[in-house]
Amino acid sequence: MSHHLGLAEPKVKPPLDKDFQPIVLRDRAFLHAVRRADKEEPLGIAAERNNGLTSVFRTVVFPERSEMASANLSYVERFVKTLLWVWGGWRVVIGGSKTIGRHIKEEYSPRGKRAFDAEFMGGVYEKPFTVEAVDYADLPQPQEESIPLGRHLEGCRIGFDAGASDRKVAAIVDGEAVFSEEAVWNPKAQKDPQYHFDEIMAALRAAASHMPRVDAIGVSAAGIYINNRVRVASLFRGVPRELFEKRVTNLFLDIRKAWGGIPLEVVHDGDVAALAGAMGLNDTNVLGVALGSSQAGGYIDGKGNITGWLNELAFVPVDLNPHAPVDEWSGDRGTGVHYFSQEAVIRLASAAGIVLDEKQTSAEKLKHVQELMSQGQEGARKIFETIGCYMGYSIAYYADFYDVKHVLILGRVTSGEGGDIIREKAEEVLQTEFPELAGRIRLHLPDESSRRVGQAIAAASLPALR
Repeated sequence: MSHHLGLAEPKVKPPLDKDFQPIVLRDRAFLHAVRRADKEEPLGIAAERNNGLTSVFRTVVFPERSEMASANLSYVERFVKTLLWVWGGWRVVIGGSKTIGRHIKEEYSPRGKRAFDAEFMGGVYEKPFTVEAVDYADLPQPQEESIPLGRHLEGCRIGFDAGASDRKVAAIVDGEAVFSEEAVWNPKAQKDPQYHFDEIMAALRAAASHMPRVDAIGVSAAGIYINNRVRVASLFRGVPRELFEKRVTNLFLDIRKAWGGIPLEVVHDGDVAALAGAMGLNDTNVLGVALGSSQAGGYIDGKGNITGWLNELAFVPVDLNPHAPVDEWSGDRGTGVHYFSQEAVIRLASAAGIVLDEKQTSAEKLKHVQELMSQGQEGARKIFETIGCYMGYSIAYYADFYDVKHVLILGRVTSGEGGDIIREKAEEVLQTEFPELAGRIRLHLPDESSRRVGQAIAAASLPALR
């Protein structure tokens, strides 16, 4: 299909990944070909999530009788995949082509290629996942919400950032950090959720020992949380399903009880990253992208609020290379987790001629590569240049779904010189390929201290005091 549509080669090639095929270039080539044809047909995609909230995306496709109509299927399927992980949703409605509607329904069926995505979304929203096809005129209308988040810094607060390879905690007194600590842990491999409870409590107690009292606790964590209940989170991937429902779902409610019922809020780590950026920049329309053990995304809208979207960018496709790495969890190729995380660094290390110690943890392997970077090792530099290329093309793709003025890039992978290289290369991509975006989107890296504990500090601002 790429051949027929004249897919452009990237003008800025990742030095360690010559076969990278940015999805944003395919999409632009597709739309250019559709609009160049004699006719085009409108197509809409709606996704309904909790409380009837619905997001809608509108595009155009080849008419069903066109010889290029088969190209519609891959284009729309990747869009549905993206929109589900950006917005979330248990119900997808395809407005327009019935052929496309049937294809999406088959792909997202229990036996389809995207069965993981369908099952995941059904579990998040506790409803059977469904796909419907309707006439374009009958597409549901959008219904969005804008929710104030954080920015409460009065009193004595604890902010906890639960990463998959390290945990950070900060003690905040009237907006000033009086203590911060970072410790390595390994939550994904643990089968007993008592491990998670004990580790989190130990971190909270360490922060509490540096304040006269604790008024509130804010938690930034990878995963999906609704009303402070854990719905899905990679932190607990090792916990058997029966134990998950009994011990993990209400884990943070149990922690709040252990602290006497004080205000406690748990928010997706990507949204906390975006909040940290918005607070630091004193502005709105901030997309936060955290490169850690996985990839996290978050968004602060034009009102300075969050949207209730999932923003799970780790599952969003960024590369259409048929030989792109496969995400072991979802079984899909070319998704963000292998491009914007410490796993991306490890994957690219072999292409850079860097031999890693297999006995080391992923965090230790990343640290080794960062040490090589600080010593001027050329292979290490190419790793971060490659990630920067990925970032530039992916920001252009994300801009189709988010109204963005600022992109905040942070997380363990951005520590040291590597973060500056990632940003510089991403800016080069935007200036070379997408000058219209380069003129309105600014990329930011927090300073080194904020880069490592910034989310814990922003997390502390989440709960409002009673």
